[in-house]
Amino acid sequence: MVDLKGDLSGHIALVTGGGRGIGQAIAWALADAGASVAVTGRNQAALAATCAAYPSMCAMPCDVSDSQAVAALCTQVRAQLGPITILVNNAGITASLRVTDTDDATWEHIMRVNVTGAFYCCRAVIPDMLANKWGRIVNIASIAGLSGLAFSSAYSASKHALVGLTRSMALELGRSGITANALCPGWVETDMLHDAIHNLVIKTGRTAEQARASLLGLSGQQRAVSPAEIAEATMRLVGPASDQINGEAIALQ
Repeated sequence: MVDLKGDLSGHIALVTGGGRGIGQAIAWALADAGASVAVTGRNQAALAATCAAYPSMCAMPCDVSDSQAVAALCTQVRAQLGPITILVNNAGITASLRVTDTDDATWEHIMRVNVTGAFYCCRAVIPDMLANKWGRIVNIASIAGLSGLAFSSAYSASKHALVGLTRSMALELGRSGITANALCPGWVETDMLHDAIHNLVIKTGRTAEQARASLLGLSGQQRAVSPAEIAEATMRLVGPASDQINGEAIALQ
């Protein structure tokens, strides 16, 4: 991993979905680079485990799909750590369903967490970044936000929307010293992949190895990306050499 230890000293970072997987790896990388980090999610125990070894990190549970909860979260971060200058929107959910089997509640829930929640967080922290004349927003999207994904229409739509939000903010905020970029990984070695493998085994009778190969093959991957690799890419987007990287949707496969 790129050694950026100390480069982010004095910066305050907020990472959503920080209790496990990608969010956890990113939170640790930011803390290792000297930032003070607030991690949020809905599982208090998982957040506490993420923060356990880092005095510069704090756990702040929040449902990002709730606008008032996000506003209260950001107020709490400012009071405890200071103005927020780095935001990583990682919170996300999915469901494997045909378009015709996707009910209203499932569609709305996925959209609210994956894109509306990211919008709430961006809207809440951008004033801090504007006042500081510097800010970094990294949205964890998906390769499904660039090319779509069968049996995941709501997830794909939400990630396309997240990429669009990222590009619009980049145009709007770029002259203010704020960058917004999206990372678009394929399958990552997280619970989301493991759950997908399990579901495919149940539905098709394939072995776990066959199910994994099928899923990776559909996205053109030889192997799953690791959370550490996503964290490393994130650090490149928030580090000292990132000023000219803005409005990008970067595929990681």
